[in-house]
Amino acid sequence: MVDVSIETRGAAQVISYSNPPRDYMTTEGARSLADAVNAAAADPAVRSVILTGTGPVFVRHFDVAEIVQAGEGVAAGALTRASFEGGPFVDLLDACQDAPKPVIAAINGTCMGGGFEIAMACDLRIAADDVEQIGLPETRISIFPGGGGTQRLPRLIGEAAALGFVLRGSVVDAQEALRIGLVHETATDALARALEIAAEFETRGAEGLAMAKQLVRSAQDRPLQDGLIAERHGFYDVLQSEAAMSAMRAFLDFDGDITA
Repeated sequence: MVDVSIETRGAAQVISYSNPPRDYMTTEGARSLADAVNAAAADPAVRSVILTGTGPVFVRHFDVAEIVQAGEGVAAGALTRASFEGGPFVDLLDACQDAPKPVIAAINGTCMGGGFEIAMACDLRIAADDVEQIGLPETRISIFPGGGGTQRLPRLIGEAAALGFVLRGSVVDAQEALRIGLVHETATDALARALEIAAEFETRGAEGLAMAKQLVRSAQDRPLQDGLIAERHGFYDVLQSEAAMSAMRAFLDFDGDITA
């Protein structure tokens, strides 16, 4: 039975997913997670969102039985190509990517297929040192990563590396995932490390973080000159934020090091 639990830790909202015994992602689970992420994104008291799993699994992968059912719907004419343009899983990925605040994947355990596609839609990925399975094994069962995997992975590790990874249905451990750029960090406790990073965001202006995320996310989707103009306009907008102005004035009063 799908369980999505929500816990407030400081200004971070920790959203945990569980679906025993195998911890598959399902349409129901994706809908519940999307609702939770969207609610956190809309809450001004929440400065960052952390997604994690329970037990030894983040999300094992999407429930193959549901994918087979979808294929049967295609064969019967009940599902069209347009049917695959949206839905709860797409809504979840969009919620993570579009949230105006940092979204961190605390990969506490097995994270494959749709589970890793969720992690890739997040802004930061922290994997526990002992995670043994992170990857996209879909081609092993004659499909391919259809939840953003073929599009987000090349943006993370480059086209050549992504082609090898996707075509071979690769699954790696946390240390190899770090080496090739699938995750940002590894840690003994992924959630604890994610909370440490989330604590950093509590002292930073929400407007600046939101604009930085939006601009970096869109950087590869438009010409450089267009992106630079958007950046300049965004900088103007952030300068209207009292939080930003207060932080800069405090820095001037302190006359210290910005990294301190």
